[in-house]
Amino acid sequence: MRGLKKEARLPTVYEVIGVLILFIVIMFGFINLLELPIQLALFTSWFMVIGLGLWIGLRYKKLQDGLLQGISNGLEAVLILITVGALIGTWIAGGIVPSIIYYGLSVISPNIFLFATLIICALTSLATGTSFGTAGTAGIAMIGIGQSFGIPLPLVAGAVISGAYVGDKLSPLSDTTVMTASLTKVDIIEHIKSMLYVSGPAFGIASLLFIFVGFFYVGNSVDLTRAEEAMGALQGQFNISWYMLVPPLIVIALLAMKQPSIPTITFGAFLGVIWGFAFQGIPFLDAIQTSYQGYSIDSGIEFMDTLLNSGGMVSMLEVILLILLALGLGGLMEAAGILHVICQTLLKWADNAGKTTLTTLIAAFFGNFFGGAAYVSVITGSKITEENYDRLNIDKRVLSRNTEAGGTITTPMVPWSDGGVFMAVTLGVSTMAYLPFLWFHFLVIIITLLYGFTGKFIWYTKGKEYTENYEDSTVNTTKFEA
Repeated sequence: MRGLKKEARLPTVYEVIGVLILFIVIMFGFINLLELPIQLALFTSWFMVIGLGLWIGLRYKKLQDGLLQGISNGLEAVLILITVGALIGTWIAGGIVPSIIYYGLSVISPNIFLFATLIICALTSLATGTSFGTAGTAGIAMIGIGQSFGIPLPLVAGAVISGAYVGDKLSPLSDTTVMTASLTKVDIIEHIKSMLYVSGPAFGIASLLFIFVGFFYVGNSVDLTRAEEAMGALQGQFNISWYMLVPPLIVIALLAMKQPSIPTITFGAFLGVIWGFAFQGIPFLDAIQTSYQGYSIDSGIEFMDTLLNSGGMVSMLEVILLILLALGLGGLMEAAGILHVICQTLLKWADNAGKTTLTTLIAAFFGNFFGGAAYVSVITGSKITEENYDRLNIDKRVLSRNTEAGGTITTPMVPWSDGGVFMAVTLGVSTMAYLPFLWFHFLVIIITLLYGFTGKFIWYTKGKEYTENYEDSTVNTTKFEA
């Protein structure tokens, strides 16, 4: 009997609850009590999940395969991080970011700055389909302008990220938009139309909130002397001119023409090298070096130095490690059946449109919280809850819309997800600091739930027959292959 292999099984609900509680304890203890890096907390959590997997009969090889698959699913985000780091470094050295900040200070009124930030980032992300690219270009420029005006940076970051995720959610060029439409088998245009019922009101209300805060809070506290000092410092350090805006226009145009993000952003970084050499008088090899090491400046103004001493691939190394660890943890949880048990438990409870909407939001959020990436969240949100939409004859356009609301939208809300880490590092504002100002994101979630529980804009299929087939689930509900 000793030689018999232990049959693998799914973890019980109580085992899953225990793991989730322990995960939260590890994260809180490492970060808040012991003041250890979040990377160590995630790495420690790997072995907690591996221990559970071995306990329920899984072989280590299967768990390791799940870990590697989880990392593989998010490698595109890692590559984008590397290229954006290079782009930020060369665009600062080439005078591109300083010129955008200078002209922004010249033409944007402090009263409407937050609203303008929301609109500019929304238009950029709609044209390019990338929230990362938007934050790494227009976003850091808006942070610089806001800092020069003396506006609290978490508030500015909230406007930047809110605008950036409008396009990440609605643009037909966005990878998450295309991926969600594909997973739910919904035409991409119909998917976008469905989301407009939620995103339109959310964006309108968020715009009013940023306008209100701009006029009644920011407008009364801005010291324009600081902005004038920043403009003088920028002119003293860089050649400021209209042709510094050419590289951003080229990059945005290429992305709008559906060119791949990674080579396009890399080309933008190369343009920054050319601009630094041709217009800023930087030796060519030094200009290339800024793509790796970032840019260094001593303007004599502390907040400007803090903003412009950044960029380079090196600046993204800790971020990349964090994302890899988070992705690996998500892969382990998927391999151990933890996410499956959670979502199956939710499915048993969801017997109407409102509860089904809530389960999709939760399932997608779990993909970000435990999987660390938007790609994981749209998979957990769509594939695990789709059978409930079939059972209740709810149109798949509702599923696709709800998946984006729970997945794409919540990505920058999780400190260790790829979106949360990228926004915090790129904008220089921690996730928990900017979180209260993600007004567009919160409004999307609230309106989505409101529609679900009131039945508003919930469409049902007619004249179609659906067959429930729970045996075709991607994870066996009784046992695993060890």
